[in-house]
Amino acid sequence: MLLSGSEIIIECLKEQGVDTVFGYPGGAILNLYDELYKHSDEIHHVLTSHEQGAAHAADGYARATGKVGVCFATSGPGATNLVTGIATAHMDSVPIVALTCNVTLPLLGKDSFQEIDIAGITMPITKHNFIVKDISDLAETIRRAFLIAKSGRPGPVLIDVPKDITALTNKYEYMPMKPIPAGRVKKDITEDALKEAVKLIKKSKKPVIFVGGGAVLANASKDLKKFVDLVDAPVCDTLMGKGAFNGTDERYLGMLGMHGSKASNLSVSDCDLLIAIGTRFSDRVLGNPEKFASKAKILQFDVDPAEINKNIMTDHAIIGDVKETLSRINKILDQQEHASWMKNAKELAEKYPLTIHKEGLSGPYIVAEAYRQTKGDAIIATEVGQHQMWAAQFYKYKKPHQLLTSGGLGTMGYGLGAAIGAKTGNPDKTVINIAGDGCFRMNMNELATASREKLPIIEIVVNNHVLGMVRQWQTLFYNKHYSATVLDDGVDYVKLAEAMGCTGVRVTTQEEFSGALSEALRSDKPVLIDCIIDSDEKVWPMVAPGAPINEFFKESDV
Repeated sequence: MLLSGSEIIIECLKEQGVDTVFGYPGGAILNLYDELYKHSDEIHHVLTSHEQGAAHAADGYARATGKVGVCFATSGPGATNLVTGIATAHMDSVPIVALTCNVTLPLLGKDSFQEIDIAGITMPITKHNFIVKDISDLAETIRRAFLIAKSGRPGPVLIDVPKDITALTNKYEYMPMKPIPAGRVKKDITEDALKEAVKLIKKSKKPVIFVGGGAVLANASKDLKKFVDLVDAPVCDTLMGKGAFNGTDERYLGMLGMHGSKASNLSVSDCDLLIAIGTRFSDRVLGNPEKFASKAKILQFDVDPAEINKNIMTDHAIIGDVKETLSRINKILDQQEHASWMKNAKELAEKYPLTIHKEGLSGPYIVAEAYRQTKGDAIIATEVGQHQMWAAQFYKYKKPHQLLTSGGLGTMGYGLGAAIGAKTGNPDKTVINIAGDGCFRMNMNELATASREKLPIIEIVVNNHVLGMVRQWQTLFYNKHYSATVLDDGVDYVKLAEAMGCTGVRVTTQEEFSGALSEALRSDKPVLIDCIIDSDEKVWPMVAPGAPINEFFKESDV
């Protein structure tokens, strides 16, 4: 067939199974949108309020469905508005394809109207990017982009297409999507590497299994559960690893690190073998790297060789698909027995539980009540800050792809767009975005998108009238100098929600929140619940930055 560049793009997206695109049109991308108009019955386009929202929505769609998320933007500011969303996906290894259109080939490099070198700008924050200057390369470039985004360690890929390429014609031949081996790398997992790992496990008397986002991306939950039971060990996780291991399992101790549970932090500090699965040992986990798991040997499984010995030195590592690694170890590992160590871990969990104040509306209560009413089955998106940590601590994630949060980049304004993407990809699931009032105002315009799309998402604004996490640090480390963190303006989020076609309700007590959430869960339209809490509520426990993870701040220390 002889097709235009725009027709080739649409046909290639259909080849890849794309049924949803998030974006915002403009001059350079008009040819593509004109073609998209003709295929609206096959590819649903979600018009966001801002291109950053489109990138976050594509990200949330990818995380919640396991598919590649797709977003469109026009040249210049349209393309640059995607950058924060692309960087967010890059830091958290999320497969998205961002397709931008630029000025025509003769105008490239001449500072033309709305021209920008988006490929150059995004080079450090994409897994790969392309500029298509020859229409004969277009179809193969799109196919390669999807393959790159999904294979190995996933990540974002950008394709920049000059406007005249979208209008030129070229031969197109349908090519079915190639199956992508999840997480494969060129280096094979050797029998010797597996045997060495088993040897370390058998020698261990006090092992802990530490799970990160790589286990979620590898869809390794079943193999992980079997491995955990074979090793007979307690489990902790990272923010990105939530749901890879069932958070209601008796072996689960909680999150590790700065705002991790005391049971997790103390167990890791005392273990003799730390088995790290799909985690990059970020600074928020390590605290003081010199004192992190100082009594333990470190065994690491990861798909990306760049993560081995990057932040923490390992005693042994297996590079390859985490699911395959666990599956093969499970076949050669005998049942281990660590009854006294497991008893110790459970006693720590009972001795140091996470607590919720009985009186008054609080962040922990809000999340715990959301968990109770949704029976732990909702998809939870978050912004970044105190509410994010409460969402990690008090919602028990039973399955992967349940928590959508910006772990690496820490992007305020991420959650609402991500919730829109998640609900679009999972229309039958309850989707809740938990936001702070500071984060919500970053991209609150996306309420209009949820309203336009008739997406019954629930936006919970944990409203303390301050930038909560920054204020917490100012209280603990900056002599209570609350510089630029008090949000004492007169913004009424309930009226704002109503003005955008959503339902808005304000709550100040536990009873009011419980009732409002119950009604929101029955609503067929977007609902915002403005939850007024105390400005000085804090996330506990907390480890000071750079301190060993077994040294905690307590509420009584403030």
